[in-house]
Amino acid sequence: MKNTLYLLLFLALSSCGIKTTGTGYPTQTAYKPDPPITKSLFNDQSATISEENIQKILDGTYTLPQNLRVSLVKLESTQNQRYYYGNNEQYLKSQQAYLDLFTKNFKESNRVTTVSQIPDLLISNNPTFTSIREAAVRTQSDIVVIYSINSDLYARYKLFAKSDIKAFATTQLIILDVRTGLIPFSTIVTKEFQSKRQENEVNEAEAANRIKNEAVLLTIQEIGSQIRAFLKK
Repeated sequence: MKNTLYLLLFLALSSCGIKTTGTGYPTQTAYKPDPPITKSLFNDQSATISEENIQKILDGTYTLPQNLRVSLVKLESTQNQRYYYGNNEQYLKSQQAYLDLFTKNFKESNRVTTVSQIPDLLISNNPTFTSIREAAVRTQSDIVVIYSINSDLYARYKLFAKSDIKAFATTQLIILDVRTGLIPFSTIVTKEFQSKRQENEVNEAEAANRIKNEAVLLTIQEIGSQIRAFLKK
């Protein structure tokens, strides 16, 4: 009876793929961990970069050119913003002030040789990284700086009470290397600014726009410090 039980145990272990000794007892085998995953196992039909090139990018080394020709591109926060504000004097002046401050920040680096803005004629209504990169190639730029600005008043200050008006601004910015298509630098900065309506301002709306612009300028100043530190590396 005992021999029969041993035989049944041996057959059961054998059927499960467990090795046994000559006595019928299982032997210990060395544990073999699963091989490491080094590439995506997902079948992404919309991918624009091959798995082979992903490995090359992540494993490769990269540096920006020492001398940089810079182009600036502003992405509108909404599709209708440019149309809606296009004939607004205060809006146009504020946009020029942002551009001038970005230009000043980049020119303070001794690596930057030129700074220019890519004309709207070269940018489609629905720009992509590919179309922006091709526009930068046509202007012989080494890097293209793409930024987006959003500013508004805090909800409790939108009634324009006689108290201070408080605004916030968020600026997102990336640096796109035209040669490689890589993004070596990106940042998002949010700042606040609070003030009262000034005597020379016609109404509260004019004061609100000034305060929002001040918040935007604070974000650009902070980004300028980050960019100068980055270009020193």
